[in-house]
Amino acid sequence: MNKSEVRNIFPYLKNDTIYFNHAATGPFSSLVTIRLNNLLKEKSESNIDDYESFVNVAVETKNILSELIHCNADRIAFLDNTSNGLNVLANSINWKKGDRILLNDVEFPANIYPFLNLKRFGVEIDFVKSENGFVTAEQIIDDVKPGTKLISVSYVQFLSGYKIDLDKIGNYCREKNIIFCVDGIQGIGALQIDVEKSKIDFLSCGTQKWLLGMQGLAFIYIDKELQKKMIPGNIGWLSVENAWNLLDYNLELKKSADVFQCGTLNAFGIYVFNTSLNLFKNFGFEKVEEEVLSNSKYFISKLNLIGIKCLLSNCLDSELSGIVTIKVDSAERVFNHLSEKRMICSLREGLIRFSSHFYNTSQEIDTVVDELQKI
Repeated sequence: MNKSEVRNIFPYLKNDTIYFNHAATGPFSSLVTIRLNNLLKEKSESNIDDYESFVNVAVETKNILSELIHCNADRIAFLDNTSNGLNVLANSINWKKGDRILLNDVEFPANIYPFLNLKRFGVEIDFVKSENGFVTAEQIIDDVKPGTKLISVSYVQFLSGYKIDLDKIGNYCREKNIIFCVDGIQGIGALQIDVEKSKIDFLSCGTQKWLLGMQGLAFIYIDKELQKKMIPGNIGWLSVENAWNLLDYNLELKKSADVFQCGTLNAFGIYVFNTSLNLFKNFGFEKVEEEVLSNSKYFISKLNLIGIKCLLSNCLDSELSGIVTIKVDSAERVFNHLSEKRMICSLREGLIRFSSHFYNTSQEIDTVVDELQKI
């Protein structure tokens, strides 16, 4: 598929709407609505209990996802949201009093609270202080202390859009035997990631943003060696081998990441995710990133021309993502004005955040920048 063909499957584009808010919620394509409507018809009229078909779709979805993040499919498990994914890690490690976890002060709260909750076990939480609105890999590494057992970062910081150097942190953590955890929700679907190359031990990511999926579905990736050291905090009937021997009650846990899929999965969410992943695959995972970064660089250059600086205006191309954030006077008034013009973005912490995807165009960016100049 080319960009023009992709644009034809997003119905909202016919409503004179410019949607630069993929960092909040991704829109559904017509491919998704058609598939959901067919599924609803099937579940209400004919194959009501067709569990086998769903299992096949779930397996296929993991296989495509494994291509996207570069790992074996058995290292992936489906959950309901990013927070609970991170809680899987937080609650499955044998923490000792005095263990330290390193976070930073510009993280989305989903990547903070599961770890703060461990203070009740005597775990110490350290925060890297941001500079200029973001935190670099070098700052993270410089703040490691004796006893640091885990580092957790966002692949892309939700407010600034800064893309951190995962390879640098991953190599350091592997050398120092530190668990490396990543919140991938603001990067995956827009940018390439290789969890094995970056030596990521654990990753959690919701599907409702850049991945154009449904709220209430997320996935986790777990390195095989890390999983051997984890004691699952939650176990369900689908966590065990031979789960369908219903009255056996043999607590032989699965060796794959499926052990963390305790029970019934979000079937509709997985069907939606499968549809969107196939869209990305057909367009080309690498081409998606190329288009996203091209849009961001163009957006920043156009904003610079009218005197509006972005938080990442002085950053390297390698530090950019799909998020372009600006600081302006009367941000709420500007945000409301854009909303009235059907130019959809986000107001976060007094900043205006734009997040265009691979199918958005430079013409749409020009329209938004022209409107900002008028304001």
